[in-house]
Amino acid sequence: MKPLDGLRIVEGSAFVAAPLGGMSLAQLGADVIRFDNIGGGLDFHRWPCTPDGRSLFWAGMNKGKRSIAVDLRRAEGRELITELITAPGDDNGVFLSNFPEGGWLSYESLQHRREDLIYVNVLGNPDGSTAVDYTVNPASGFAYATGPVGGVLPTNHVLPAWDMATGLTAALGVLTAERHRARKGIGQLVTVSLADVAFAMVANLGYLAQAQLLHEERPPIGNDMYGAFGRDFPTADGRRVMVVAISLRQWQSLVEATGISQHLAGVEAAFDVDLTNEGDRFVARDALAPLIGRWISARKLGEVAERFDHLGVCWGAYQTFGQLLDEDWRVSEMNPLFRDVEQPGLGKVRAAGSPLTFSAIERTPPAPAPLLGQHTDAVLAGELGLSGTEIGRLHDDGLVAGPDHA
Repeated sequence: MKPLDGLRIVEGSAFVAAPLGGMSLAQLGADVIRFDNIGGGLDFHRWPCTPDGRSLFWAGMNKGKRSIAVDLRRAEGRELITELITAPGDDNGVFLSNFPEGGWLSYESLQHRREDLIYVNVLGNPDGSTAVDYTVNPASGFAYATGPVGGVLPTNHVLPAWDMATGLTAALGVLTAERHRARKGIGQLVTVSLADVAFAMVANLGYLAQAQLLHEERPPIGNDMYGAFGRDFPTADGRRVMVVAISLRQWQSLVEATGISQHLAGVEAAFDVDLTNEGDRFVARDALAPLIGRWISARKLGEVAERFDHLGVCWGAYQTFGQLLDEDWRVSEMNPLFRDVEQPGLGKVRAAGSPLTFSAIERTPPAPAPLLGQHTDAVLAGELGLSGTEIGRLHDDGLVAGPDHA
């Protein structure tokens, strides 16, 4: 038994946040049925792609789901999806989407068909206007706090952090609303916006208060860690490592590993700081870094790793995606999170399951993403009760498609 066995969610989505929310629930056992237009939706060919145009992104974001392909331009196709979203049953009637909440997909329209419908809608801005990660992040202030020391131009991040956080928040919204319905018998519309998730975190981390109460703007400080000691250093063999000392124990381990204790009294006197305090280590970082860097730069990565690990230093090596795949045990099958799965149309792919582990529930290995339309017939028969003859007629009319034609 998986934690969410029996829960059925219909997903209408594109890009990152909503697909990630659905996939996170699918990996915990929910039956997530993703619907797309015949031929694929907005993200079906999103990069990175294979030379023949198959999206590695789409395969990565839809693991463990079922796929149904329907002509959504036609009223009959929209009716099939409406029936699927509002199907009866205690574990049905849950819809997750980042499509505009309106028209045939409006909460009012769908609730008319099922009164206790749960509809979780992912928005860009809280007023429903368009926004994506790459427009929300610049507004959050982070772009002006990112980049090299002394930089004056904003720097965007590559990681779609707000998409990710919003997708996981949307999954939390599904489970919260489903628990509320189970206890009270009431469905509801739940909305979560990228901007709200991002700006809430700006407040949660104290950045808004820093601007409001201290009248300070956060400057870019390169790869340094704000408020404690953290910096990147080169090794003798051309690699780079990030070293962090937030807690006193981490600092003591770093001092012992690099043998710099005899120099610290002079640094404290010169900067009038107490290096047992993490904030003071940040103040004195430019004096501490050469001491630590001299030790690291004289050694190859393997030697640095061995000593740091032995003494409990908090550190990590910089890696390309290829180095991560080839060298790091944490993305190998030594970590039960990962398995090589046979992805239809792509071949063998290193895939991740749910990062959650439960002491009372066995971890489920990752499942491949479906082919577009792979489960069209099974969903029409099993969830909508259509006969083989009726399904065949829908195929003949071009209203639905299976994996060979989707």
